[in-house]
Amino acid sequence: MDANEFDPQELPPEAIGESEQERPQPADDPIVDTAPPEKTSLFDEMRATIDRLERDKTSRGDLKILSRTLLELRYAFKVFRPYRRRRKVTIFGSARTQPDHPDYQSAVELGRAMAGHGWMVITGAGGGIMHAGHVGAGKEASMGLNIMLPFEQGANPVIEGDSKLVTMKYFFTRKLMFVKECSAVVCCPGGFGTLDEALETLTLMQTGKQTMLPLVLLDHPEGNYWSDFGKFVDRNLGQGGMISPDDTSLYKITNDVNIAVQEILRFYRRYHSMRYVRDRLVFRLKERLTDAKLASLNENFSDILVKGKIEQTKSLPEEAGEPDLAGLPRLVLNFNRRSLGRLRKLIDEINAD
Repeated sequence: MDANEFDPQELPPEAIGESEQERPQPADDPIVDTAPPEKTSLFDEMRATIDRLERDKTSRGDLKILSRTLLELRYAFKVFRPYRRRRKVTIFGSARTQPDHPDYQSAVELGRAMAGHGWMVITGAGGGIMHAGHVGAGKEASMGLNIMLPFEQGANPVIEGDSKLVTMKYFFTRKLMFVKECSAVVCCPGGFGTLDEALETLTLMQTGKQTMLPLVLLDHPEGNYWSDFGKFVDRNLGQGGMISPDDTSLYKITNDVNIAVQEILRFYRRYHSMRYVRDRLVFRLKERLTDAKLASLNENFSDILVKGKIEQTKSLPEEAGEPDLAGLPRLVLNFNRRSLGRLRKLIDEINAD
């Protein structure tokens, strides 16, 4: 165990997620062999790519982008590695929200509540909502992904100087880490950046590039920022046929911090994680489903299958490289890889009484 690594036995069960090797990156990258691939082959592939860049006479400007990207991600991976099995919620929102604003108070309450369940809180490490999430979570449960800007973005006092703070130059590497490392996303009201982060998270789930996770759009008790967004989506995207009717199941809008917290925790009530194994989607569950429950799932979700039925099994031979999850029961299905909103509803049904 690394010096900074936590002991999973010290945290409540709802705070324990997947280990580093068990997190699919990207979400649609399948397991195809019974033995995990050797890391050396990936290093060889990266070295070969660097050689090709030299042969291609790649410009200095392009090389600087690649070099900086590799430096940033290497360091970010190192910082997050000791905490990979501890579930985290990413909180997005405006850097300009003042401490006396009800959105700020909601973010403080959210951070405090999630830390109380053993979760960590990731924010952009700046002021406003980012600071509020860290204030609620406290220093020990806070992680930060700061961005270099010519204005408005020093690290907030909670995370400044902390070993769990990463400062990045590029927004795309920062956004990758925000979503890659978390088990839930909560968006408070914010500006263009917050909308970008909310919509990118939605897009990644809608296209199957991101493992399914709870996405909560949180207004303060009297707020209408996200409820107005929901109306816009329904009227312009839904009625216009630009999204599938079930795509709105990928997020939840609420004015209540307690509902936001319960939405996150309920998502992992029975569902643990997902992974593609060859051409099949495999859900790892915390407990076995009853025969009646399985029959109900097959009756109500046959439309998302390309063939066969949803089957309950033990871990598959191809998952042998993930021993920590070997004892969890599995649901195996031939998913059509298009109906992601329906897939979210399937997870909700798995978690329901």
